Order: sequence, then structure tokens, then C-alpha cells
Amino acid sequence: MADRSQPHQVQVHSTHHYGGGGAKGFQRHQQQGPSTGKILAVMALLPVGGTLLALAGLTLMGTVIGLLLSTPVFLLFSPVLVPAALTIGLAVASFLTSGALGVTGLSSLSWVLNFFRRTSVPEQLDHAKRRVQDAASYAGQKTKDMGQEIQNKAQEGKRT
Repeated sequence: MADRSQPHQVQVHSTHHYGGGGAKGFQRHQQQGPSTGKILAVMALLPVGGTLLALAGLTLMGTVIGLLLSTPVFLLFSPVLVPAALTIGLAVASFLTSGALGVTGLSSLSWVLNFFRRTSVPEQLDHAKRRVQDAASYAGQKTKDMGQEIQNKAQEGKRT
């Protein structure tokens, strides 16, 4: 609380430098105003901006009036318009989905074709043939073994 009793000191610095002579300082002060080019630009762009602002207002007013006039028509025809809008929306969505799936399918086929072009097909076919032959011989051997086992069990059943 003791700090509040002391007065605050504020320093104020002047930003105007008028120089040594009176006429010279007066010229510097006048040069700080807007230039002639800036004034001409404002005078040229002010009517353009005002015109565009007026057109924006007229467009907004026309939109509001059109909405006020068309709202009863939309309410009267809404039992027809809502299903029609839904049908059109679903049709557009289905066409877009169909196109996307078609592009996906074509790109997949292209990838498969490029994959087979990069790899040597005869080597892969030989490898696949060997695997099929191995699987067939294994299945044949298993079948023979099971047949033999069944025959052995049948003979044991006759003995007992």
C-alpha cells in the first residue's frame, strides 16, 4: 500500500520536428498529408465501390423477394419435389459410385496385368505345375494308405 501513495511519472516525447527555420518546418508538416495520387485513387474507386455495394444490396433484396414469393409454391409442391429431389440425389450418387467402382476395377486389372508382365510367366507356371503334381501325388499316396488300412481292418474283422 505504501507504493500507491507515490505519484506516477509519465514521460511525453514530441514526435514533431520542425527544424531550424519556420518556413522549412511548415513545408515538412504539409508533406505528411495524403498525396495527389492517393486522393485521385480514392475519388476514382469510391463511385465503383458504391455502385458495387448498391448492386449487392439490390441482389440481396431480389433474392429475399424471390424467396418470399416462391416459398408458398415450394410448400404446395413439396410432396412432389422432395421425393423428386431424393430420387435425383440418389441417382447422381449411384452414378458417381458406379464410376468410382469402375475406375477401381480398371486400375486393379491394370495392376494385375503389369504384375504378370514384370514376372516371368513360364517359370511361375512350371512352379504351379510342380505344386499341383506334388499335391496330387500326396493325395494319391494318402488314398492308397487309407485303402490299405481299410483293407487290413476288414481282414482283421473277418478273423475275429
